[in-house]
Parts: sequence; structure tokens; C-alpha cells
Amino acid sequence: AQVHQRFSLQQPKARVTVAVGETLTLNCTTSGTARAGPVMWLKGWGSGNKTVYDQKKQDPSSRVTRAVDGSNTDFTIHIRNVQPIDAGTYYCVKFVKGNADEDEVFQRGRGTEVSVHDAALVPGMVAAALVLCFLLLLGLLVALCMYRRKRQGGAGSPCPARTVAMGSFSSVPLRCCAGTPGTSSEVLDAESSHLPSQQSSKEENDIHYADLQPLPPAPRRGRSPGTAPTEYASLRVAAK
Repeated sequence: AQVHQRFSLQQPKARVTVAVGETLTLNCTTSGTARAGPVMWLKGWGSGNKTVYDQKKQDPSSRVTRAVDGSNTDFTIHIRNVQPIDAGTYYCVKFVKGNADEDEVFQRGRGTEVSVHDAALVPGMVAAALVLCFLLLLGLLVALCMYRRKRQGGAGSPCPARTVAMGSFSSVPLRCCAGTPGTSSEVLDAESSHLPSQQSSKEENDIHYADLQPLPPAPRRGRSPGTAPTEYASLRVAAK
């Protein structure tokens, strides 16, 4: 009994991830002494377990090999060319001879859970993440650009100056003055479609400019109380 208490089995890795086609390493070491019996690696536990490595029965053609061949303390194994079917939980187990000369479980490790993934899965996920980040950044830039355009358009003058050519006369600039909120400002300008043709030489065109903003009060006689002064100008240009 004292000999059995000094025996210890360590299976340090709880989880291992490996890609298809790579080599899987499962670590297991022992210390102390115990009754005669092999150390095995089992996949799964219970009635459905499968022997992966048996110290007494080594198959040279097997994908499973010892990391340190012939060692009595290091039972780490390598599994070459891992496939998805190799996923599962592996246990390092120490067996001893029982009364019926059969191997009985003496001590086992805590188990190592093995996950197998496709070798092309990780690069594909990285590429998808990069594309997604690029699209998000592009959308953010477009939204920012539209927002800045909207602000610049709102800050500009709602009534820009217009220049109308009147025959041989010099161009006449027409500009409206934006009033304060609540005041009305209008511009009645002559569009190019309403300009006279060169053939009609006797017609005259009137350009009217109206600014209905209240002007500063000026002391004048004869004005009825309560009326606000306004400014009105009329420009008559003779068509050539």
C-alpha cells in the first residue's frame, strides 16, 4: 500500500487544438513505483473507450508513436496526420495486474480535450474579418462626408448673387439680402428665358428689385403711424 501511494501520474494539458494534417502531442509523465502493469492512452472513458496507445502492443505502422521511446516515466505520445475523427478526450491510464491476471485501472489522468479544425478555416476567418472592418470604415467615411456636405450647404447663402447679361450692356449683378428670422426678402429677377431676342429691338425690359426688410426708422412727416418703411428700386434697360 505504501508503494502505491508514492506513485503519481500527471496529465498537464486540459485542452489542445490542432489543425487537420498536423501532429498532435499528448503529454503524460509518471513518478514513483507501482505494481507491474502497462500505461495506455484511451480515447473516451467508459464502455465506449478506444485504445490509442498500449505500452505492451506497439504497431510500427500506427500513426501513434512515443515521444521518448523506452522511457519508464515519460509516456508522451505523438499522433501524426490528425483528422477530424481524432477529436475527443484522451486519458493517460496506469494499469496493474489484478487477481484474475487481468489489467485493472490503477490511476488515470484528468483527460485532455482535443479539438481539430480545418487548416484553411483560420485564414478564411481572418480575411472575412478584414473585409468587414474595411466595409465598416468605408461606410463611416461616406457618412462623415455626407454630414459635412450637409453642414456646409446649410451654412452657405440661401440666395446667391446672379448676373444677368442685357444685350450689349454690361452684366448686372442681382443679389438678395437675407433678412433676420421673421422678415421677408424677395428678389424678382429676369431669367435668361425671359430675355428679349436680338430681333425685337423696340421692346423694353424692366428689372425689378424689391427688399422688403424693415429699414431703420427715420423721422419723416406725413407718414401714418404704425407703417414700416421699405425700400423699392426699379431699373429699366432698353433692349438694343
